[in-house]
Amino acid sequence: MEEIDLKELFEIFWSKKVQIILTILIFMTIGAIYTIEVIKPKYTSSTTLVLVQADSSNNKGNSESLTTSDLALNAKLVSTYSELIKSKNVVRQVISNLNIDVAEENLRKSITVNAVEDTELIKISVSNANPLYAEQMANEIANVFTEKVVEIYNLNNVYVVDKAEISTNPSNINHTKNIMIFSIAGIVIAFACTFVSSMLDTTVKTADDVEKKIKVPVLASIPKYDFK
Repeated sequence: MEEIDLKELFEIFWSKKVQIILTILIFMTIGAIYTIEVIKPKYTSSTTLVLVQADSSNNKGNSESLTTSDLALNAKLVSTYSELIKSKNVVRQVISNLNIDVAEENLRKSITVNAVEDTELIKISVSNANPLYAEQMANEIANVFTEKVVEIYNLNNVYVVDKAEISTNPSNINHTKNIMIFSIAGIVIAFACTFVSSMLDTTVKTADDVEKKIKVPVLASIPKYDFK
C-alpha cells in the first residue's frame, strides 16, 4: 500500500469537505429525530430513607443515642433492605394500595435502590412514563417497606428523610448528549469512508500520479481545450 503523508491526507479530506459536512449533518438530524420521536420519555421520582437506632417494638419509647452496635447492624441491614424493597411482597402491596394498572414485573424493573456509601441512607427511585405515577409509587414503596420492616424484623429503625416529588423533566432524554454522540459517529464514518474510497481509487488525476505509478518523470502535458 502506498504511503500517504499528512499534507496529502489533508488535501484528500479537503477535496471531500462537502460530502463530509453533509454526512455529519445527516447524522445530527438522525440523532435529533431519534431523541425527539423514538425515545419515549420517562420521569423519575426519588425518596430517601434513613436507618436510625434499631429500636425493637418493645422499646419504641427509648431515646438512647445511636451506639456502635447499632451502626454495625444498620450497615448490614442496608443491603438486605435494598433487596426487600423490590420483593414481590412489597411490590404487590404497593399495586394494591394505589390500585394502579401496572404489571408486577414492570414495576420491579422500574425501581432502583441505591445505598449511599458510608451512610445509613437508602435512595429509592421509580421511573414511569407518567410523572404522577412515578411520584406516587416511590412514596408508597417507602411507606409499605417501612411497615414490612416492623412486621418482619420487629424493628422501627427506618424513617423517610425526603419524600418523592413530581419530576417535570424526563430522566432518560438528553438532547445535547444524544446529538453529540450521533455527530461524533458521523465524523468518524465520514472521514473513514473518505479515506477508504481514496485508497481504493486507482485512477490517474495529475502528473504526479503518473510519476508515482510508472516511476518516470513527466516531460509535458497537453491541456484540455474546449473548441466550442
